[in-house]
Amino acid sequence: QVQLVESGGGLVQAGGSLRLSCAASRRTFSSYAVGWFRQAPGKERELVAANWKDGITNYADSVKGRFTISRDTAKNTVYLQMDSLKPEDTAVYYCAASLWTRPIGAGEYDFWGQGTQVTVSS
Repeated sequence: QVQLVESGGGLVQAGGSLRLSCAASRRTFSSYAVGWFRQAPGKERELVAANWKDGITNYADSVKGRFTISRDTAKNTVYLQMDSLKPEDTAVYYCAASLWTRPIGAGEYDFWGQGTQVTVSS
């Protein structure tokens, strides 16, 4: 089992930045693939960014060039740096961990955090 705790969400104006953190309970966190998902009201949960076991990162087209996922293995923490935020980025953001090598869909992730709200005002 891996417990994940997100932090860093909040209210920001369009064009601003936020950095989300996801702290994991296990020191073996580095052996998991990690993803950041988001879910806006009335919409499906979507993958925003992933850091896979083989070190490859993957981003949704809507956030490429604006968001960066990174991992600090010493701190068992994964970050999502979000720059040039837009109102359409407003959602609850979830951190998730997977035992798969390159998980894409939400169903391929085994452990989830509780989510953190990000609200971008226009």
